[in-house]
Amino acid sequence: MLLNKRQFLQSLTGVAALPSVTLESLLPSIAAQTLEEVAENEVFWSELRKGFTVTKDFIHLENGYYVLASNEVLESYIQHIRDINPISSYYMRTRQFDDKLAVRKQLAELVGASHEEVVITRNTTESLDTIISGIDWQAGDEVVMAVQDYGAMVDMFKQQARRYGIVNKIISVPNHPKTDEEIVELYAQAITPKTRLLMVCHIINITGQILPVQKIADMAHAKGVEVMVDGAHAVGHFDFKMPDLHCDYYGSSLHKWLGCPLGAGLLYVKKDKIKQIWPLIGETGYADDDIRKLNHTGTHPVHTDLALADAIKFHQKIGIQRKEARLRYLQSYWTAQVRSHPGIVVNTPADPKRHGAIANVGVTKLKPADLAKTLMEKYKIWTVAIDYANVHGVRVTPHLFTTTEELDTFVKALKELA
Repeated sequence: MLLNKRQFLQSLTGVAALPSVTLESLLPSIAAQTLEEVAENEVFWSELRKGFTVTKDFIHLENGYYVLASNEVLESYIQHIRDINPISSYYMRTRQFDDKLAVRKQLAELVGASHEEVVITRNTTESLDTIISGIDWQAGDEVVMAVQDYGAMVDMFKQQARRYGIVNKIISVPNHPKTDEEIVELYAQAITPKTRLLMVCHIINITGQILPVQKIADMAHAKGVEVMVDGAHAVGHFDFKMPDLHCDYYGSSLHKWLGCPLGAGLLYVKKDKIKQIWPLIGETGYADDDIRKLNHTGTHPVHTDLALADAIKFHQKIGIQRKEARLRYLQSYWTAQVRSHPGIVVNTPADPKRHGAIANVGVTKLKPADLAKTLMEKYKIWTVAIDYANVHGVRVTPHLFTTTEELDTFVKALKELA
C-alpha cells in the first residue's frame, strides 16, 4: 500500500503532522496582558504549540540538548536549502558573505553587542574551545572553573594542561546558595597571582542555576583575571544583554532556547581582546583584531545561518520577556509540587531569580540512570540522567510547547516512584 506524505512522515518519526498556526494571529489575544497573565495563559500556549510538530510518542522534557524548531522556522530552513542547492558554489562564492554579515548584525543586536565582536559558530563547544585553544598559555598559568562546568570545555583545559603546563583549579558551586556573595567568594578564594582566566556558567546546564556573572566578572577583573562565560543555555531563554555581564568572552548555542535548527552557535569576544586570541584553524585573510579570523572552520552549512535570521524573527515576535516568564513559570509549576515531597530532591534553587526553565530532580531510592529509564519505559517521559558534581537526578527542560498537563503527568510519576 502506498503511503501519502503525511503517513510516510509519521512512519519515519512517529510524529503526526499538526496543523500550523501563525504567531501573528495569536499575539492580539495577549497584547494587553501582564507578563504574569501571559505566563499562565494556557489557551495561548496551547495554540502556540500547534505551530510546532511535537512528537506523540512521549512527553518531551529534554529540550536542553537542542529544541525542535517551530514549523515556521523549519519550513524556512528547508526552503533555504532548496534555494541554495541549484546555485551551489555560485552562492558560496558571492552572496554568502553579505548574507552572513546581515545575520551577524541581527544576532549582535539581539545580544546587545557590536557585530565586530560576534561571529556565528556551530555550538558553544566550538565557540569556547576556540578561546581556550587560542590563548598564548605559559607554563604555570592558572584557570579557575567549577566541577559543574560542561565537560567539553573542561576537557579542553585538561588538554592545555598536558600541552602547556597550565594549572586547572576546580571549585564546586552549591545547588542552593543563600546569596550571590557566597558564590562570588568561592571563585575569589580560588584566584591567585598566577590566575589568568576564570570560566563561569551563565546558567549551569545540569541544574539550571543562574549564576551572578556580573558580580563574578567584576571581582575577577579587580584581580586582573579575564572572564569567559558558558552561556549555552542563556540566549533566547532569559533577558540580558552582553554589556550587562562585564565578561571578556562568551559562547552560546542557538539551537537550544532560540529555536534555530541544529548547528548554530555564538561567539562573543570583547573588541580589545580579539587581537590576542590565535585562530583555531589557520587564517591569514583578516587582521589580527578582526573577529572573523576566529570563524574559519571550513565550508559552513550556510542554510543554518539563514535560518538563524528566521529563528530570531520568531523569537522576537513572541518577545524575550514573555518567553522568560513562561519558561520560568513552567519550571516553578512542577518543582513547587515536589520540593517538600518525601523521597524527592530538587537540585535547583527555588528563588525565581536563580533559575529559568531548567531544573534537576532526583528520587532518593533510585539511581539517576534508573529514574530516567523508568520515566521513559513506564511513563513515556523523556529526560536525561545526571550523576556527578554533587548532582544526582534527571535534568528536566520543558519548552514553550510544553503543557501543564504534561507536567502534571511528570509530577504524578515522580510521586509514585518516590
